[in-house]
Amino acid sequence: MLQGKRIVLGVTGGIAAYKAIEVTRRLVDAGAHVVPILTDAALNMVGPTTFTALASEPVKTSLWADADPIPHTTMGQGADAIVVCPATARILSDLRTGRSADLLSATLLATRAPVVVCPAMHTEMWEHPATQENLEVLANRGVVIVPPEAGRLAGGDLGFGRLADPATVVAAVETLFRSNSQIAGRHVLVTAGGTREPLDPVRFIGNRSSGKQGYAIAHVASAMGAKVTIVSTVERPAPNGATVVSVETAAEMKEATLAAAETADVVVMTAAVADFRPVVVAEQKIKKAGGVPEVMLEPTDDILAALGQAKRPGQVIVGFAAETTDLRENATGKLQRKNADLIVANDVSAASVGFAHDTNAVVIFASDGSVTEVGLTTKMAVAQAVLDAAAAQLHDT
Repeated sequence: MLQGKRIVLGVTGGIAAYKAIEVTRRLVDAGAHVVPILTDAALNMVGPTTFTALASEPVKTSLWADADPIPHTTMGQGADAIVVCPATARILSDLRTGRSADLLSATLLATRAPVVVCPAMHTEMWEHPATQENLEVLANRGVVIVPPEAGRLAGGDLGFGRLADPATVVAAVETLFRSNSQIAGRHVLVTAGGTREPLDPVRFIGNRSSGKQGYAIAHVASAMGAKVTIVSTVERPAPNGATVVSVETAAEMKEATLAAAETADVVVMTAAVADFRPVVVAEQKIKKAGGVPEVMLEPTDDILAALGQAKRPGQVIVGFAAETTDLRENATGKLQRKNADLIVANDVSAASVGFAHDTNAVVIFASDGSVTEVGLTTKMAVAQAVLDAAAAQLHDT
């Protein structure tokens, strides 16, 4: 997919710069021609020799050290994509404001190629309103953002801001060059996150869904040229141009999803919707002093079944099944009962799969009886497999 693609890889001065070495190797292994640019700050973290040895060209570091009098323009015009990994708060600010401070920032301004940024920084820096505003502006301009993960940070801290896994970064780059005529121009609706059913003003019945898989599908669908709507219970970076509808409960998700589905060609029900909700919601916080409360539950509305009943000719409905036992039996039964076209099933009891993880392994069951197994991989790669299967259903219609 990346064979012959010219990728300019910008490395900035974050502690995660060492991971860009693995990104370089993976891009080259995928067939890309990689041109590395290291900022002065990056040189404090990693050495140029390693990148020169692994990349396709020697490392570039300066506007003035090359025989080419305009290296930023040459690289910017010649690139098929520019990837900044890691992307510090400083480079995000420079890109947002158009500040040309060094070779990398000048190259970013001198290109019309797609730009992918992979932010990595301490949690406080990531959550700062200025950083989030910069990211929002960049996303609206079409910059692809590979969001960071939660984990160990510099100095032994733990939190959100850890650079995405190198495999996730490369998968995001690959989606730039992967198009599907069946998805391009279509309206793809994705639900994401887990619903929350209130017990009282401060407590709720919920689940562990992070929304990562749903947003991965949204990003890939956007990269494939689709118009994307996301109905979500969580806040995550959305693809450029996507419409995001925020909801909380299963009832709210049903209303928003059915409304958006009226014009959607593909509906991907990734969200983990609660099966039950309290019959009575306490108006005030339930106090321990009052003893153990008796909570009566009632079923929530079945959104996937409602979508299946209202399905238009040519519309493709994709459901998800998070299982802990009897995966195939439960998934195929759900496929028939809900009148869905595809069911994407995964065993959430397995390690590194499902909720909160950045990896997943799924089995895709189609209404025509075909089965596609996707082994443990990134959620971006799973998203691509799901949309490829949905595209095949569109082709059949």
